[in-house]
Amino acid sequence: MSTWYEQAVFYHMYPLGMTGAPKVNDREEVVHRFAELEQWIPHLKKLGMSAIYIGPLFESSTHGYDTRDYKQVDRRLGDNADFAHFVKLCHEADIRVVVDGVFNHTGREFFAFRDIQEKRESSPYRDWYKGVNFGWGSPLGDSFGYEAWQGHYELPCLNPYNPAVREYIFDVIAYWVREFDIDGIRLDCANILHFHFMEEMRQATSRMKQDFWLMGEVIHGEYSRWVNPSMLHSVTNYELHKSLYSGHNDHNYFEIAHNVRRLERIAPALYTFLDNHDEDRIASKLNDKAHLIPIHICLFTLPGIPSIYYGGEWAVEGRRTRTSDDALRPQISIADEPKLHCELTDFIEKLAHIHREHPAYHAGSYRELLLTNRQYAFAREKDGETMITAVNNDDKEAHVLIPLPCHGASTAKDLLTGETIPIENGKLSAVLKPNHGMIITLV
Repeated sequence: MSTWYEQAVFYHMYPLGMTGAPKVNDREEVVHRFAELEQWIPHLKKLGMSAIYIGPLFESSTHGYDTRDYKQVDRRLGDNADFAHFVKLCHEADIRVVVDGVFNHTGREFFAFRDIQEKRESSPYRDWYKGVNFGWGSPLGDSFGYEAWQGHYELPCLNPYNPAVREYIFDVIAYWVREFDIDGIRLDCANILHFHFMEEMRQATSRMKQDFWLMGEVIHGEYSRWVNPSMLHSVTNYELHKSLYSGHNDHNYFEIAHNVRRLERIAPALYTFLDNHDEDRIASKLNDKAHLIPIHICLFTLPGIPSIYYGGEWAVEGRRTRTSDDALRPQISIADEPKLHCELTDFIEKLAHIHREHPAYHAGSYRELLLTNRQYAFAREKDGETMITAVNNDDKEAHVLIPLPCHGASTAKDLLTGETIPIENGKLSAVLKPNHGMIITLV
């Protein structure tokens, strides 16, 4: 039987942006913005989402990834009771909750870093950070040097080789499981975290909660190094992300198919997405907005665990600049849904429900059936169920003959339209609309 995360359709929320929270956390009072986020739950339920990845949430100084207190919700969003109530409401709606785990680095206001600033060599936390050296000063005026994430000295890197650091982080995770009943963690910067650290985390979290999910942010590298029975359950599939938009922009389905074949062994476990809080919006990346339809069909039917980034269901646009990610993380009120609602919204809702209702999409096998630059068909199979996807990135309709992956099927039905697809000599005879596709069930 599939686990909850193999069956999941995720919704990615960046709460500091979507609620319009101040960019600098310089006030003492708590502002209860989780009340706004709670209003999104009915929308997500209707849209067909079954899980939320939300974050960052830890109390931080600015953008959320410069943590200053791992056991407090960021006061710009609310307090711990607010978040506990949010999770409770999500669970009542059968929506799982996964949070951001920012464990590669902290902010400079974190208690351990401040203690080193005050006590230098006498600090019991002097080995909590990488590269601490009292023989030179940091560019920010500290009387010691240290390793910083990508040279950003406001983000000193934690030292996971130190058992005390690992013990502290596992205690933090246990706290979030105990106090908030979270269902998983997305590990920020997992591509540079210590492997043994993640192996220990897998063992620790498995004891904390059954089916606790660990997903890592990995941009480059061989994903199987992270996704295996002893480490993480999943990582971000940036390879598929890149091939999906460039494969449509270049009218090159060979690129997408090559990527799927290369990752076929572990692809069903990977977290798939079209945009996120670090990437330009897919509606801005695509040269032809009409490709939003076939690219979303691919997202929901290719191997992987699909995710929609907030606003994506309304084709929200946005590009990052050299100095700002603000356009990727806009303030959006759910009260504006009626005027934001578009054809894509209803289409994503249909895709999400198809994905959830058919076991073939829950870690089912993949088989390529037809491939040209502009047309692509493949099958997903599991437990006797066969589903076929056919997509067309051309601005003209295309007649295709798709070989059936199995014999004996007498009926083929397109779940997007309800239409019956003719079967001729063991092949599906389908007419694909321009920049569209079909999701076909065989009976």
